[in-house]
Amino acid sequence: MRLGLALGYWGRGPDGGQVPLVQEAERLGYHSVWTAESWGSDAFTPLTWIAAQTSRIMLGTAVAQMAARPPTTTAMHALTLDHLSGGRMMLGLGLSGPQVVEGWYGRPFPGSPLTATREYVDVVRQVLRREAPVTSGGRFHPLPYRGADGTGLGKPLKSITHPLRAGLPVLLGAEGPKNVAQTARIADGWLPLYWAPSRPEVYGDVVHKLPEGFLVAPMARVKVCDDVAEGLLPVKAMLGFYIGGMGHAARNFHADLMARMGYEEAARRIQRLFLEGRRQEAVLAVPDAFADEISLVGPRERIAERLELWRAGPVTDLLALSPDPHTLRVLAELNA
Repeated sequence: MRLGLALGYWGRGPDGGQVPLVQEAERLGYHSVWTAESWGSDAFTPLTWIAAQTSRIMLGTAVAQMAARPPTTTAMHALTLDHLSGGRMMLGLGLSGPQVVEGWYGRPFPGSPLTATREYVDVVRQVLRREAPVTSGGRFHPLPYRGADGTGLGKPLKSITHPLRAGLPVLLGAEGPKNVAQTARIADGWLPLYWAPSRPEVYGDVVHKLPEGFLVAPMARVKVCDDVAEGLLPVKAMLGFYIGGMGHAARNFHADLMARMGYEEAARRIQRLFLEGRRQEAVLAVPDAFADEISLVGPRERIAERLELWRAGPVTDLLALSPDPHTLRVLAELNA
């Protein structure tokens, strides 16, 4: 199992300590570093900045939001950064949810998310292969555009720039069993959310029959500390935001996943509290047991014991959410 460093997205502004942290992770032998985006900082620009100040570590998006860019634009970002970094790019994509897609990007959330994802990945692959001008007769990403409000003058185009790698890895963030099953068919890897190594069946039977070489790269908060309950507070804060605020009360994929994992009553309570503006109560309502099973928190010996569960399953890459250099060093030592 390889190690990655997950940086997420910025809060109020950039963190000046991130580049030194990535450089330390590279020195420790971490395989990859990953950025994200929500409705603030983008995923690609920080990776470019990091690429210029590192030499070996792979560069991934976990995730770049599909609604933010047409698939051709995303492919342009990926192939450009792949060239600039000497072939270190890994493209992780996610669909997000209706609240973000319609509220931030001003686009309709697709009525058929699986189809929209499949079309998106197909166009990205076409750009990267550069075998012919890119075309798509799809419902969500037609190329050329033939809508009634168009000019009718669009024509299929092939990338001017020759991609460095036609096989640049494409990973997908997927939560529901059908989405995970499709991911195993059309992508090179999967970015699970809330991975619980003791019960992968939450994501469907496909996790037991993944293709050879398929990447499984979940994120997990990692913290070496003496007080487990205190170490879990950042995990609970993240869960409170995602489950309570990252989606509508009637349609929140993160809350639905938590419910499938056996915490339905808690998930609905967190949603209710968050939407009522009682955010601190929402965070405290996250069960310690749930936060604990999807993270690696506690003394070194406890993390070492629990790390064996992660290594025993299908996980190929553990993406550590940890801004702490000491924790990164301990994790590297334990995984050696």
